[in-house]
Amino acid sequence: MSTKTLAPQDELVGAQIQQQVGEIVDDLMAKLPNPARLTSEDRRGIIARYSAVLEPNFIYWMTATLLAVHSEEAKPILLENLHEEIKDSHPVMLRKFTVAAHALPTDKDALVVDEKLTKVRLFLGKLDGVKSLLTMAFFECFIQKFMGYLGDLAAADGSKELEYTTVHGVCDIAHTEGLFQAVNLEMSLSPVSGDADLFEGVKLLRDLIVTIIDGPAAKLAA
Repeated sequence: MSTKTLAPQDELVGAQIQQQVGEIVDDLMAKLPNPARLTSEDRRGIIARYSAVLEPNFIYWMTATLLAVHSEEAKPILLENLHEEIKDSHPVMLRKFTVAAHALPTDKDALVVDEKLTKVRLFLGKLDGVKSLLTMAFFECFIQKFMGYLGDLAAADGSKELEYTTVHGVCDIAHTEGLFQAVNLEMSLSPVSGDADLFEGVKLLRDLIVTIIDGPAAKLAA
């Protein structure tokens, strides 16, 4: 974690941004359907679409963000996250969770999320340090709260393989705090222009999450 001291105005702006992200996350969580009221296929679909997005993309997203940042003090925060993802093989954890829940993604699952996923990939390819960091901070903030729900989906169909959701429900709390600190550090070095949409990536990722949850219905609504 960086030892740099942020100016009071930077801390204030950072706190306001974190509050806005928290409100977006809370809104998403409030709209999650009750697992008990979903069909088994509905539950399978959510897990499958989540897995189709996360397993092949999360490390890529975090690596793209690392390439985008200019703050030398922010980079170790990202490297620590990547080190943990790779050393503890979090994609393997997710695959075990998905298999046990009988929710391996099909080509149809992948196609449902493809359009929104592509938009997130292209956004991160712009290599905008502040926006990329904020997008990943938002995602980690969402994941730490979503893990319990994801575990409930799997458990509703009899799965007992919950290592992935248990681990991420804990470790992503620290990841979220670290990434918001990285946002502040990057903003103090590379301020965002007044007319820029700081939440550009957050909005794209939020739309992808909605598609993961709602499935084909979300795609049709869009």
